[in-house]
Amino acid sequence: MTTRPPTVDPVAAERLARRAPGPSPWLHEEVGRRMAERLEWIRLRPESWVDWRPVWGGLEAHALVRARYPQALCTAVEPDPAQALYAATRLRRPWWRRWSEAPVSVAADAPDGTARMLWANMALHTAADPQALMARWHRALAVDGFLMFSSLGPDSLRVLRRLYADLGWPPAGPEFTDMHDWGDMLVQAGFAEPVMDMERLTLTWTTPEAMLEELRTLGANLHPGRFPACRGRLWRERLLATLRERLAGQDGRLALEFEIVYGHALRPAARPRVLPESAVSLQEMRQLLRGERPEGGSR
Repeated sequence: MTTRPPTVDPVAAERLARRAPGPSPWLHEEVGRRMAERLEWIRLRPESWVDWRPVWGGLEAHALVRARYPQALCTAVEPDPAQALYAATRLRRPWWRRWSEAPVSVAADAPDGTARMLWANMALHTAADPQALMARWHRALAVDGFLMFSSLGPDSLRVLRRLYADLGWPPAGPEFTDMHDWGDMLVQAGFAEPVMDMERLTLTWTTPEAMLEELRTLGANLHPGRFPACRGRLWRERLLATLRERLAGQDGRLALEFEIVYGHALRPAARPRVLPESAVSLQEMRQLLRGERPEGGSR
């Protein structure tokens, strides 16, 4: 049985990942700021860390994490060449920080088993195969390293998706995954002690045009059943009118709620592989009984 979300089109997700770089979305920066505050709960101070797609996740949020661990080596992962060039330009250290802050390298992928922390802000809900992405994060982490991530939860944009359904239109966007399912996937990927929590943020706009403009910065409709062609002017006028009617509050502002899911998990030591016949030395057995990792492993 798979827990992969069924409503993310892989082709559309790949296209979104490779769109022209630009300023990080405001919502992503705000979520990244809140996730950075959660680092105060963690006693581990990583000497190396990976920022997974910082251009999308938030360059200001990246700076907050970097300020918390100024001497930690950082690898910014940007698989798309245009995104990588943009990140390298924006993350370059000014000359006056070269003696107080470790450099950031930009790469298409992260080396296996070296990072003590992997930071992934608002990346998981746009992945066509989140289980494969979690497995990649697991490989990038060193033993006892930890993962910090955030994503949109299932209550995000619920009013907008209901509006589309009421009008008989194809889905407005994908269905987002519940935090308990994210926790199950983390365990399946080899992580331990997943801790999940969530909060709701409400964004408001003065006009439906402003709302749609900001929603475009947050991604695209990745649902496989989305409308397959360009919409016309009459459809847009009906959409704007319906948004004003259904989403405006007493103050006239339009509001949408976003559910934000935060997750934290550890990469534990690998358990000794059990074979039909295996030999374990007395020293290794004592270490296992004390909860320690055998130096030589099982054989």
